[in-house]
Amino acid sequence: MNPAFVTTWSPRALAALRIVTAYLFVQHGTAKLFHVPHLAMFDGLPPLSLFGIAGMLELAGGALLLLGWFTRPAAFILSGEMAVAYFLEHARLNNVLVPLLNAGETPILFCFIFLLLSVAGPGAWSVDGARAGLPRGT
Repeated sequence: MNPAFVTTWSPRALAALRIVTAYLFVQHGTAKLFHVPHLAMFDGLPPLSLFGIAGMLELAGGALLLLGWFTRPAAFILSGEMAVAYFLEHARLNNVLVPLLNAGETPILFCFIFLLLSVAGPGAWSVDGARAGLPRGT
């Protein structure tokens, strides 16, 4: 593969991954806190319950990632949240090594995407990049 292509498009692909993942993640928070989209399982959810606090993290952290602002610390915290979610809610179903059987694929993928973002940074099109004085699109 052409090195110039990789150099040009890697930050943009990373940004696309960050933006799409954050958009999907924010929906988990809005479903828990604002019932948008509505999921009956979150009806009557106390805001200071474990799920309510998770919703706050998902909404605030997802918004930060969507903007690419404080990307590394936000992604690190969210990665930890998803690891905890997997082990508290999914792995307890006795299939810790088979996430397909405990519906754990989503938190595992979120966990490792956020871990990648905590190390690699936001990519292109981010507030972090603008604050660092990077040219747009890099």
